[in-house]
Amino acid sequence: MKFSIDNGSPAKQSCSCVVVGVFQTRTLSEAAKTLDKNSNGYISNILNNGDMEGKLGSTLLLHNVPNTTCNRILLVGLGEKSKFCDREYQSAVRSTFNRLYETGASNATLFLIEVPVKNRKISWKISHTVIVAMESVYKPDQLKSKRTNKKQQLQKVTLSTTGKLDSVTGKKALQWGLATAHGMNLAKDLGNLPPNICTPTYLAKLAVKMAKDFKLKAAILEQKDMKKLGMGSLLSVAQGSNEPAKLITLEYWGLSKKEKPIVLVGKGVTFDTGGISLKPPANMDEMKYDMCGAASVFGTITAIAEMKLPINVVGIIPTTENMPGGKATKPGDIVTSMSGQTIEILNTDAEGRLILCDALTYAERYKPEVVIDIATLTGACVVALGHVASGLLSNDDKLATELLSASEKAADPAWHLPLWSEYDEQLKSNFADMANIGGRDAGTITASCFLSRFTKEYRWAHLDIAGTAWISGKKKGATGRPVPLLTQFVTTRAIKKGCEKKS
Repeated sequence: MKFSIDNGSPAKQSCSCVVVGVFQTRTLSEAAKTLDKNSNGYISNILNNGDMEGKLGSTLLLHNVPNTTCNRILLVGLGEKSKFCDREYQSAVRSTFNRLYETGASNATLFLIEVPVKNRKISWKISHTVIVAMESVYKPDQLKSKRTNKKQQLQKVTLSTTGKLDSVTGKKALQWGLATAHGMNLAKDLGNLPPNICTPTYLAKLAVKMAKDFKLKAAILEQKDMKKLGMGSLLSVAQGSNEPAKLITLEYWGLSKKEKPIVLVGKGVTFDTGGISLKPPANMDEMKYDMCGAASVFGTITAIAEMKLPINVVGIIPTTENMPGGKATKPGDIVTSMSGQTIEILNTDAEGRLILCDALTYAERYKPEVVIDIATLTGACVVALGHVASGLLSNDDKLATELLSASEKAADPAWHLPLWSEYDEQLKSNFADMANIGGRDAGTITASCFLSRFTKEYRWAHLDIAGTAWISGKKKGATGRPVPLLTQFVTTRAIKKGCEKKS
């Protein structure tokens, strides 16, 4: 699907379908008013006959509208005008594309980006129209012998407005939306792949391929390399598996290497049985999604490399399986991390923090500006925040505020949880420097307290995406989150750096 931006009159569009909005109750958007006036009240007459009220997500397809040059006009319900915000806009766009795919339209011109959305500029609407459109065509069927063969005629989409549109701003917004959507699609593909295919070795090969495609630098540490570095915590998780662990680094240098990089650390447990602390069998297949933190790093780097952002970003991906083999780590074992701190493993199913802590120590060598780790870390985060917001914890309030701002702008919600020293007490061990769990209470926070012990040398934030990285049930699949949040964070940083250099 190709996208472009333009401005003009909806009545003069020679395309397969023109899309305009209708608010409740039967209130026409500006573009719809133009069409209605041009057709001598044809549209308002249909609405007044009760064919459509403007309920959010509803659609009405019209043919042969008088005095228009397009084949069809699609009316899309926008709901109540006073409540038309981010979610409502995305819902309207989603309904638009779902209906367009049911038609024979090969191209369409959408007059939705001019519809007022509270606190949003037209650039936001352009970007998120593209993201929703790309989401609507994504299918997790890459391994089916007969892939979904739904007739897909829609090839070209023009985002248009009846007012003035700055072409430079519009093109940048379009580029951001496409790059983010491509990054999300990669993250989805990786999350949806079965664990017999998406292994640590598979992810390592992907990093090498991305390095060639985008002119990045990739490096893969094998188990022997990690052993030399003293990564006893990461390697302890891999002991029960026949699949060798990998530590993957993927470096994007958009500026001089003198500029400190943003480091993204993604949890890459390609399948998590829980180890000796075995998980219950129901829904265990979904533990292939335990590498969605790693997937989001691959996706974000894809997005920023496509946009060629002037900033430095390093992805670090510790990746392994967590299996209950004969050599698997046992509850009660004590391991030594790369930092030299010892860890008593009381639950082998709290393995994500064990691989992340060594990766966080490894991140020090890049002398980072900031470090953000992303992980499907705790079920407790799902209990606390459900499937709406990712959990956010940080040792730096300013960094947390930046990430919250990025999440709000990207419409990829996160919620700031406390990281207080009182919670740290729950990690005490009689036999080691710390235990790897702190009990049931405040599980998301104590997991973050554990990670914070390995981040003393830099500004750090943690995103717990256990509730947001995938969807269960009939529509099971990876969501691609938090690629939009991370891409927005990096983009904002790049813009800020550019402004600082100019001044």
